Amino acid sequence: MLNLSVLLEDSASRFGTRPAFSSGSTDFTFHQVNVMANQLANALKKLGIREGEKVAMTCPNCIWFPVIYYAVLKTGAVMVPLNILLKSDEIKYHLQDSQAAFYFCFEGTPEMPVGKLGWNAFDEVPGCRDFVLIGANKPAGERSYTLAELMAGEDEDFDSCVTDAEDTAVIIYTSGTTGKPKGAELTHINLYCNAVLSAELFSLSQTDVQLIVLPLFHVFGMTVLMNAGLYRAAHGILLPRFDAKDVIENINKHQVSIFAGVPTMYWVMASYIHPEITDQQVGNALRICISGGASLPLAVLEGFEQRFSVQVQEGYGMSEGSPVVTFNDPKIGRKPGSIGTPVWGVCVKIIDQEGQEVANGEKGELIYKGHNVMKGYFRRPDETREVLRNGWLHSGDIAIKDSDGFYFIVDRLKDMIIRGGMNIYPREVEEVMMKHPAVSLAAVVGVPDDKLGEEVKAFIVLKENQQVAEREIIDWCRAMLASYKCPRYVEFRAVLPLTATGKLLKKELKNNL
Repeated sequence: MLNLSVLLEDSASRFGTRPAFSSGSTDFTFHQVNVMANQLANALKKLGIREGEKVAMTCPNCIWFPVIYYAVLKTGAVMVPLNILLKSDEIKYHLQDSQAAFYFCFEGTPEMPVGKLGWNAFDEVPGCRDFVLIGANKPAGERSYTLAELMAGEDEDFDSCVTDAEDTAVIIYTSGTTGKPKGAELTHINLYCNAVLSAELFSLSQTDVQLIVLPLFHVFGMTVLMNAGLYRAAHGILLPRFDAKDVIENINKHQVSIFAGVPTMYWVMASYIHPEITDQQVGNALRICISGGASLPLAVLEGFEQRFSVQVQEGYGMSEGSPVVTFNDPKIGRKPGSIGTPVWGVCVKIIDQEGQEVANGEKGELIYKGHNVMKGYFRRPDETREVLRNGWLHSGDIAIKDSDGFYFIVDRLKDMIIRGGMNIYPREVEEVMMKHPAVSLAAVVGVPDDKLGEEVKAFIVLKENQQVAEREIIDWCRAMLASYKCPRYVEFRAVLPLTATGKLLKKELKNNL
C-alpha cells in the first residue's frame, strides 16, 4: 500500500516549521501546506469525489499547485495537470479524454485569461461536474466555486485514502508532436521511486534550496523538484515563468543551491548579463545544475559552465518514464554531451529495427524497463501495445552507448531526415552549426523534395550584433560533415518557437515552411 501524499505528510510531521515553498513574497511551511491540502481534501469529499476519479488542473508555479496536487492524491483520486498555455478547444479535449470529474483552473490575467478559457471548455463537457477557480472572480454557474470558498472552515486533519502502489496517481499528457496528446498513467510507485532516486542523484538535503521555474504541470519539474524536494524536506522557490533576470536574482537572494532547466534556459542564461549580480555570486550559490527535457548542445553546456563555474549534469527522461531514465550520476562519473548511465532499478539497451541489441558505438533505438515505466496510455490499448513490448518501453529516440556504458542521444526517430535513402540526424548537424562563432541557436528539419524525398533546412538565431550569409553557414557545415548531411536551405530568425517547457517546436517550423 502506498499513497504518494506520504511525501508531504512525512515532511510535515518531522519538519513542520521549516519552509517548504516560497511563492511570491510568502513562505509556506511544510505544516501549512499539509493543512491546506487536508482542508481541500475534506472539501472534495463533501463534493462527492470518489477514489480513482480524475481531477484536472490548470495552474502555474504557485503555492496552489502542490496544495491541489496533494489534496487530490489524499482522496485517492487521480491528478491530471494541464499545460497552462492550452486554449479552450485543447482544454476541452483533455477534460473529455481524461474523463475529468473536477477541474481546477487558475484565473489568469486580462492578457492571459486562463480562467475564462477554462470555463468555456468546462461548460462544454457535461461529464465534468464541478469547476473551481483559483482566484476571486468565479463565473456564474451552479457548478462553480472559488478555491477560497471551497476550503473555508474545513477541518485541518484528513485521513488519507489507502491506495495500492500500482494505482494510477497522475495522468501526464504527452506533448502531442504527432497526433493528439496521449495521457501516460503514472502510478504511486512510479512517481515515488523516481522522486527518491532523484533526491539520491542530487544528494538533496534539508539545507538545499531549489529554484522551481520548470512548470510543475510537466513531469520533469513535478518529480525532480517538487516531489523529490518534499521527500528530502528541501526548500522550493516557485517562479511562474522563466526570465533570466528573475532567475539570477532569485538564485542570489535565496542562495539557491539547485537549479534545473531545459536547454533553452541554459542558452538564455549563458548570454544574459545582469547589471548588478556577478557571475561569481551566482556560481557561489549554486551547487549543481540539472538539464533535461531535450538534448543539451555541447556549446551551450560549455558556455554556461565557463561563465558560472558550476557543472551541468545532464540526464534523460520521458513522461512515460516518470520521468528519469538515465543521468550523469556524480558517484559514477560524468561525460559532457552524454545523458549518463541508467538510474537505479532501470535497465536500458539499444536495439536495431529487428529488435536485436546493437554493439557499442552503433546507433539504434533506446528502450528501457523498470519501476519507472508507466502503466500505459489512458484508454489507448493499441498505442500502449505499440510502445510497451514485453515490459520494455520503446522511446523512439536514437542513441548510442560507448564502451564505458555511457549513453548519447543522437536524435528523435521521428525527427530523422531521410535524404535520398540516407539517414540524417538533425542533432548532429545542429551541434556543428552551434560551433560557428555567429550562431546562437539552431534547429534542423526535413523539408519535402521531389527528387530526394527530403532536403535539409536549418533555422538559425544569430548572436547579438552578428551577421553571416547563408552560404557561409553551408560551407561551415561542409567542412565538418559529409555533404549529404549539410543544409541546402538556411533561414535566419529572431526567435524559434518553443513549448511552454522550453522545447523547440520543430513541428511548428515544418508547418510554416
